[in-house]
Amino acid sequence: MRAPRRNPLVDAGLVTLAALLGGLFFADSLASRDRGPAYPYLDLGFGVAACVALLLRRRWPVALAILLLPTVALSASAMGATAVAMGAVARHRSPRVTVAVVAAHAFLVTTLFALAAGGTQEFWTGVTVVLALDAAAVASGLLVRSQQMLVQSLRDRAREAEEGQRLRAEEARHAERERIAREMHDVLAHRISLLAVHAGALEVRRSATVEERAAAAVIRQCAYEALEDLREVIGMVRDDGAADADRPQPVLSDVPALVEQSRQAGMRVDLDGEVPPVPETIGRHGYRIVQEGLTNARKHAPGAPVRVRLATVDGALVVEVANAMPVPVGGAGPTAAMPGAGRGLIGLRERVQLVGGRLEHGATPEGQFRLSAWLPWRA
Repeated sequence: MRAPRRNPLVDAGLVTLAALLGGLFFADSLASRDRGPAYPYLDLGFGVAACVALLLRRRWPVALAILLLPTVALSASAMGATAVAMGAVARHRSPRVTVAVVAAHAFLVTTLFALAAGGTQEFWTGVTVVLALDAAAVASGLLVRSQQMLVQSLRDRAREAEEGQRLRAEEARHAERERIAREMHDVLAHRISLLAVHAGALEVRRSATVEERAAAAVIRQCAYEALEDLREVIGMVRDDGAADADRPQPVLSDVPALVEQSRQAGMRVDLDGEVPPVPETIGRHGYRIVQEGLTNARKHAPGAPVRVRLATVDGALVVEVANAMPVPVGGAGPTAAMPGAGRGLIGLRERVQLVGGRLEHGATPEGQFRLSAWLPWRA
């Protein structure tokens, strides 16, 4: 069992206790018979050394107890430290080792007392006191040991319960992610595949005009790219987001291609200026903002001109997508109510907040809908 860390207060208390007990035995030894003039100094010297040696009881409890066993014949003041050492053996070592050390001490004490005062009242009194002191020290050590083992057991059980709860939560989260990935694959992949098939059929249709074939080609290409994006998202969901995407993620330099793709789909999109050089992460966020802005314009204002502006101002990327507000004519048309989850702008706001930026959107006094983002980066 691992010993606890050193506690100066406990060390001081046990050393003081050993000194007090040793002082009682020392005073009794002075009163019991006359000793030589050097005896008090030698006895106290052994006693002080024994008390100081108690600081080693955690690391070498058995060696310390064995070292202090002979002091019963040399120093009465060291007997208190010997009793504390017995308690340290019971605290830090197994019961079998404790019994062996205590039995050796009891045998040595009984033998010495028998040689010094065998058969007298002093013999029985001395042996009883010393053995009772050993029993009390061992009982205290065993009590502390059992209490420490109980606390450690409770800590282990709490740790195991916490680990089990974490594993159950991970399992439930993995099952939910699998369910979401399965639903996305079964529903979205099927419908996008049908869209790509129909667009391909329209592209090769003989009666289709050149413009219709071009539009069908754009639809088919977008459907294929959507399938690739869906496959990557499903893989990330199933892998708990740990797997890297197979294809490189878009950056700001891909915005002109995105604008050209929207133009081929029939949108009127103007890109102001050149694409500024920005960090890859900021550029990826900027690309997604332009992509969401073009999607919203295509959904809610079909046919309206769209202006995309990219610029850097004071160490920040400014992204702006503006389009004319839709003007309803004679009620809702076939493209006036395209379905949407309504979370595109919420997702953009969360994306912008990750880099400490700002997102603004809404109608302008000029009758336009403007989506603007400010994305800073550290130089």
